[in-house]
Amino acid sequence: MNDEIDGGIEPTAPVWAAFADLMSVLVGAFVLILAGVIGLQLELSVRLEDQVKQRQIEAQRRKTLEEALAGPLAAGRVTLVNGRIGISGSLLFALNSDQLQPQGRDLLKSLAGPLVVYLRSHDEILMVSGFTDDHQVRAGNRSFADNWELSAQRALTVTRALIEAGVPAQSVFAAAFGSQQPVSSNADEAGRAKNRRVEIAPVPKRSAGSAEQHE
Repeated sequence: MNDEIDGGIEPTAPVWAAFADLMSVLVGAFVLILAGVIGLQLELSVRLEDQVKQRQIEAQRRKTLEEALAGPLAAGRVTLVNGRIGISGSLLFALNSDQLQPQGRDLLKSLAGPLVVYLRSHDEILMVSGFTDDHQVRAGNRSFADNWELSAQRALTVTRALIEAGVPAQSVFAAAFGSQQPVSSNADEAGRAKNRRVEIAPVPKRSAGSAEQHE
């Protein structure tokens, strides 16, 4: 009789053992998944924190620049949009010319001091960019082949004027964009006047170095 009872119990023992093994596997898998989820959350949290810090740094950078340029901004002589200082081309140059007008040279002299102060506390370099409208250089003007050359020469003129006014030569460089990045429509004179401009923008030194290496 006992043999019969024992014989009926023994086959069930491996089932419980297999069930226990299965539960161990499931628990282990759950722990791995949980660890992965926690790790992903931590990574996302770190990324979000880095993004917040970068935005705070950018906001502080713009605030510092605005404070440094308070005078020219209040006088309406320059604009400051997304960290870029904009100067009307008509204030700096006569039409189809790369020669600074007296009021333009005076303006650049007034900007040089605040820019130097700004650069002393930031690991950045100034990019001076020249832009034109979409009208071709006036016929008979042999000084420039096209708008690319005109915008390049204007950017160089402003760059040199800033250097003469005290901005370190290693802290500024020129770039030309021709008519390729308008800020207004070229359909009327008011829009074209806005597109004829020079912008001065602080950029990270590493970005400037990378640009030079690709040229």
